[in-house]
Amino acid sequence: MNMRMKMMASAVLLCVATLAQADGQVRQCATTVEPRSVEYPWMSIARWQQMHREQAALAARGNIDVLFLGDSITEGWPKAEWDSHFGRFKAANFGIGGDHTGNMLWRLQNGAMDKLRPKVVVLLIGTNNFGLCGESPAQVYTGIQSVVASLRQLYPDAKILLNAVLPVEQQPDHPRRTNVAALNRQVATLDDGKRVFYRDYGPIFLQPDGTISPQTMPDFLHLTPGAYRSWGDALQPDIARLLN
Repeated sequence: MNMRMKMMASAVLLCVATLAQADGQVRQCATTVEPRSVEYPWMSIARWQQMHREQAALAARGNIDVLFLGDSITEGWPKAEWDSHFGRFKAANFGIGGDHTGNMLWRLQNGAMDKLRPKVVVLLIGTNNFGLCGESPAQVYTGIQSVVASLRQLYPDAKILLNAVLPVEQQPDHPRRTNVAALNRQVATLDDGKRVFYRDYGPIFLQPDGTISPQTMPDFLHLTPGAYRSWGDALQPDIARLLN
């Protein structure tokens, strides 16, 4: 997704969330197991289905030690940063833009995901439950909790590197930012120190005053290549420790 499309995506997120709150209609996404059912200007249902088919074929081949699962933030890893940080691992990117936790639950139940035997799963999911579904922190938490439970059942020997949902919006007191913080306090409780390991990499994307710079997130949601580099620098040693 190029920068213009990312800006459009951010605008769509804000618009949908505002409309959902305005008319009282909130999509139940958190634990509703479903494939993509909504067309977006930046991601058609047909494109989502194509990406799912491609990932299913990749899963069927196996030989993946580090499985990245998520939405557009995971999908968006620049190749240079991906290769430099994770090239020495048998890593695969299963991010799809716009996914919420219900979409993730569906993908885990479909597409040959049971053929995989990853050693580490890197999970980042939940921001679209706010932006596209208008859900509360408590609702989003139930979705993430369900995804983690599904991963534990599907890959009982894997270690899960559970990422905190990254900060959004420029100002630290923005309601969406405070919702993310409230969610992450709940998500942190899923860390059991044995198979699930919670990490909050959000602070590396913040200025000293808590704001987000456009040089880090141009739309205050998606990352620049430099931000991915910082994230990769933090992720790489954590993944290596879990592999060992």
